[in-house]
Formats: sequence, C-alpha cells, structure tokens
Amino acid sequence: MDPMELRNVNIEPDDESSSGESAPDSYIGIGNSEKAAMSSQFANEDAESQKFLTNGFLGKKKLADYADEHHPGTTSFGMSSFNLSNAIMGSGILGLSYAMANTGIILFIIMLLAVAILSLYSVHLLLKTAKEGGSLIYEKLGEKAFGWPGKIGAFVSITMQNIGAMSSYLFIIKYELPEVIRAFMGLEENTGEWYLNGNYLIIFVSVGIILPLSLLKNLGYLGYTSGFSLTCMVFFVSVVIYKKFQIPCPLPVLDHSVGNLSFNNTLPMHVVMLPNNSESSDVNFMMDYTHRNPAGLDENQAKGSLHDSGVEYEAHSDDKCEPKYFVFNSRTAYAIPILVFAFVCHPEVLPIYSELKDRSRRKMQTVSNISITGMLVMYLLAALFGYLTFYGEVEDELLHAYSKVYTFDIPLLMVRLAVLVAVTLTVPIVLFPIRTSVTTLLFPKRPFSWIRHFLIAAVLIALNNVLVILVPTIKYIFGFIGASSATMLIFILPAVFYLKLVKKEPFRSPQKVGALIFLVVGIIFMIGSMALIIIDWIYDPPNSKHH
Repeated sequence: MDPMELRNVNIEPDDESSSGESAPDSYIGIGNSEKAAMSSQFANEDAESQKFLTNGFLGKKKLADYADEHHPGTTSFGMSSFNLSNAIMGSGILGLSYAMANTGIILFIIMLLAVAILSLYSVHLLLKTAKEGGSLIYEKLGEKAFGWPGKIGAFVSITMQNIGAMSSYLFIIKYELPEVIRAFMGLEENTGEWYLNGNYLIIFVSVGIILPLSLLKNLGYLGYTSGFSLTCMVFFVSVVIYKKFQIPCPLPVLDHSVGNLSFNNTLPMHVVMLPNNSESSDVNFMMDYTHRNPAGLDENQAKGSLHDSGVEYEAHSDDKCEPKYFVFNSRTAYAIPILVFAFVCHPEVLPIYSELKDRSRRKMQTVSNISITGMLVMYLLAALFGYLTFYGEVEDELLHAYSKVYTFDIPLLMVRLAVLVAVTLTVPIVLFPIRTSVTTLLFPKRPFSWIRHFLIAAVLIALNNVLVILVPTIKYIFGFIGASSATMLIFILPAVFYLKLVKKEPFRSPQKVGALIFLVVGIIFMIGSMALIIIDWIYDPPNSKHH
C-alpha cells in the first residue's frame, strides 16, 4: 500500500470536523511493515474505527496493540439501546418519589431535566474525547491525558461506582426476595427456613443467574436480558400509576394488635403503620371515611367503631393530601445526588460503543439520546405517581410504602418480583466495566483469556456477596463514595479528558469554555453534596432512630 492508496482510505468526516480533512502526516509516514499490519488487521473495519487509527495519537504506537480495542462492532442499534437503558435504569427509580417529596413537583422536574441534559452533554464530551484520544477504554484515555495518575483515577472511579451499584442491587435481592417468597407462600411471618434467609438467596442468585450472564464475552449478548429487564420496570411504573387511583389519602391505618379490620365483612381494609412522632408509647392512626366508609357510618359512629377496635382517630390538616410544588427541608440536600446517580451510565458507554455495529460517534450519541430520554420519561412517571399516592408519607424506598399499605396484594407482589428480576439482570452489565478496568490495569498487554475472564467475574461477585452479607450499613459508606465517584464519572473526568486531549480546538473556543464550566459545576457539586451529607450525618447519624 503506497502513500496514494493511504490517502484514498474511506474516512467519513466527523460531525464537527471539516469535510474533506485529510489524514494526518504521522499516518502517511507509517513504515511498510506497519502498513501491512494495518492492512491485514483493519481492512474490513468500519469508518469510525479507521478514524481512531488515523488519529495522530496513534502515529508512534504499534497498530497491533490496538487490534482488540478496535474490533468491528457486532451489536445492533436496538440491543445497544437496551443495554445502555438498562445500565441507566437501576434501583435509583425506587427513591425518586422520596426525592420529589423533598423538593416539590416543579423543582423536581426542573432538576430532573437539568441532570438529564447534563448527562447527555457528558456523554457527548466522552465520545468526542474517545475519538480524539484514539481509545475506547476509559482508563487508556486517562493514561493518555495524565499518565499513570489519570489511569488510576479512572479505574478507582469506575470500580467504586459500579461496586456500589452492584451492592445496592444485591441488597434489594437480600431484603426483598425473602419477603416475596414469604408472601407467595402465604406465611404471616418469616419462619426462619433457609429459603427465607436473604444471605443464602443472594448466593444462589449470584451463582445461578448473575455469574453465568457475566461470563458472556461481549455486552451485546445481554441485549435480550436487558430488554426483559426494561419490560419489568415498565410493568413497575404501570402499577405505580394504577395504584395511585386505588389507594386513598389519607391512608388507612391500624394498630399491630388489631389485625385485619372490616366492618361486618362489608368494609375490607388494608393497613399501614405510620411513624409516631410523639413521646408516648401510643400510636396515632388515621382513617379516611370519605373513601373507606361505603357502609354509611357517620363520622361519630365510625370513630366509635374504631375506638372499640383499639384504633384512635386523628384528624388531618386540609393540606395533608395536597401536592407541594416547591419544598426545602433538611432532606432536600439528598435529592440532587439521587437524581445524579439515577443517570450514571458512563462506565458502560464506551464498552457499548466499542461493540456497536457500524459504529460512529453520531450513532452512539443517538443511542444515548434515546436511552436517557426514555429513562427520563419513566423516572418522571414513577416519581410523580408514587408521590401523588403517598405525598409526605412516601418512603425513601417506594416499595416499602406499598408494603405497609398492602400485606397480600397480587399486583404489588408481581411488581416486587419484577423489580427483583430487573436489578438481577442489571448486575452483569454493571460488572463488565469493572472487569475491563481490572484487565486494563493488571493485564494491559495480554490476549483474551477465558480463565482470566471467569476468575475476575467470580472474584468480583464473591467480594460483593461478602460485602452485602457481613456489612449491613455499607449503603452509608457507598452513599459517600458514590457522591464522589458518580460526580467524577459524569462531570469531572469527561471534562478534564476533553480539555487535555482535544487539541484542535483553541482553549477559548465555545466547546472548551463549555467543558470548563462543566468541570467547575462538577467540582462544586461534589464538594457541596459531600459536605451536606457529612453535616446531616453529624446531626442525624445513620444509626439513629430516624433511620
């Protein structure tokens, strides 16, 4: 292949580069042996891969070192969208109603839209940096930008964020799966059998489902499980919307000693226990007679019936069931981290991009736009209707609020099972970037090995199981670590990599100024959110009665 042939390589102009841009001189100057290697290894690759290979950063590298990284993608657009959507959609959706209750509807919507837009901008920076930096691996971009410290920074951020996410999913399995099994078996309480022990169940789920799916070589194969996982979450959102019109406000309540309550078998009731803020040992209860008194009892008769049953009636203020549009309280500080964590998918962006069929930056940006927009709609629906069901009584984990209203309700039991399936099928996707990080850090020059592929996955899953079994308060630790690692992955790392590696734009260009502002916002957010969390821990520690 002579220089004229090299100049005729089909390189599509990038979205933001000038059309007709020729290959860099360093590419023209490649030696004959390296030309032959390139011709044999990358002749059939797509245009985007060719753009990576012709980048000036690769002029001094052996092209063979990048053979694995720049393999042609085989995953379809739809499967890539499913995988990225599943990476975004996690347990965070369960906490959004709580975030809305502590911000108000309008403020929540503004914040949700802002975080979604910032997340899309972050993906844009990351994809452009990958193109300019000539690598589809986060750690390698860090190494190109800042050497060994940059590589370690990317590795630590990805590892801590994804281990925290995996742990949160396993915690849901540990605490929800025994309750679902108990409910389906019709048991009034946990009788202590091994199949009702959450520690045993997470081991069985990890070995039987998570580990086999984690052994697949490529993320693309998980597209089908991701699609099923998203279907489960759509079912969850649908039931949340349906239950909004089934559960009255104020909520019906009952003492533990009373049991299920009915008026002459004509007034079936679901029960809920609400926190008692008084210093006495009595429990205050609330009943909505407008919704729950079809038998025609007037208020005094209803109060008398409740009194005979050991239930005290507490009148509500008129605004108890009125939605709030702007709310500021001590818990508002947690709303922004909850929203930010709900859109963290950046460790998975580059692995999914590398496997995208006929990949291009424009195509991967479209995948990101569809995925983030779809999750934005689902988040908004789940948060809004969950909040409008419970208002100020909503729990920080939405399923807990429903479990206090309904003891045996088939749709809600199916929802809990669907959420369990969804988070279980998300764990393998979250594990892939960690394994890639470990491989890049410890075995950067080694060819693919099934034994190493299996061992890293098994060790990571085992460590997460030990963590979840032995450390019951790990969520508070990862709440703090996540506040830093998620911010690093969404704001700081994409911005600093962009500023460092994208050389063709002057520092005062709108693109560079925008990235700099994005970086400053990320630093302010990380410092502010961690400071607020620490202050809240000081005044209301995790082991206090309020938690």
